[in-house]
Amino acid sequence: MAKTTIKHLSFEEPLLELRKKIDELKEYTATADVDLTEEITSLEGRLEKLEKETYENMKPWDRVQVARHPKRPTTLDYIPLLFGDFLELHGDRQFGDDQAIVGGIASFKGRPVTVIGHQRGRDTKENVRRNFGMPHPEGYRKALRLMEQAEKFNRPIICLIDTKGAYPGKAAEERGQSEAIARNLVEMAGFTVPIISIVIGEGGSGGALALGVGNHILMLENSTFSVISPEGAASILWKDAALAQTAAEAMKITASDLLELGIIERIIPEVRGGAHHDEVQQARFIEEAIEQSLVELGGMNGDELVAQRYDKFKAIGVYGE
Repeated sequence: MAKTTIKHLSFEEPLLELRKKIDELKEYTATADVDLTEEITSLEGRLEKLEKETYENMKPWDRVQVARHPKRPTTLDYIPLLFGDFLELHGDRQFGDDQAIVGGIASFKGRPVTVIGHQRGRDTKENVRRNFGMPHPEGYRKALRLMEQAEKFNRPIICLIDTKGAYPGKAAEERGQSEAIARNLVEMAGFTVPIISIVIGEGGSGGALALGVGNHILMLENSTFSVISPEGAASILWKDAALAQTAAEAMKITASDLLELGIIERIIPEVRGGAHHDEVQQARFIEEAIEQSLVELGGMNGDELVAQRYDKFKAIGVYGE
């Protein structure tokens, strides 16, 4: 992906200015009879150091911005890079086909698996078609249908989570949004095949958890996972959505926070600057994490997988003095 097509975020402005200065010096050297190699080398060294400092010390709100980056790879970007022979399956057999969730059967290193993930759009037209990655009840029922099929044929289930949350509109409520999410939670808890859930962008509310009852929950380094968005939390706590940055600091929504709290098993590293800078390399990091989880879970039988999942979620939120 060409760097010139990437939208820069506010915390990246100092990097952008320094890159611009380097490009100007290179252009001047090429067109004028002046050798600025020493100055350019010095600035490139400063840029390398500044990039390292910037991306290794990102604040929670910085990570929220990266998780929401419009060029961040989606489920359908990763599937061809991670899996072979993907066959997308459609519909919930009750109402329709929700395009905010995609799923089907595929192979991972020669092993049959079921892949399910949230899907947002790349532009306004596709976002409207996919409802900005916010599923209706039929999306979750489609996901459950595919999981039940995976259970029947003993295929591991791999879920890619990337949603602001389930769609909160009137039509979704009329068709049983809360029941669809709740049923997914109940059924996922009892499946006897390995379930790996990976947060690749935003993991928002029950809309994310409906694909998140996994034996292993993994998160990309710059993804977020929370019961509510920072804007929503700020609106409730302080009646001001503009305080979202403050809320993000307090909510413990980053991968490092959730690993420390024992909610996730592993952080998947991202390429410098975020997954949108090199989705092919990012897919390699995800592939390694999936393979590691499948190996770790592969020694468990069905009853042990259910028990491990039960114990994992039972322990969440329990603290000792």
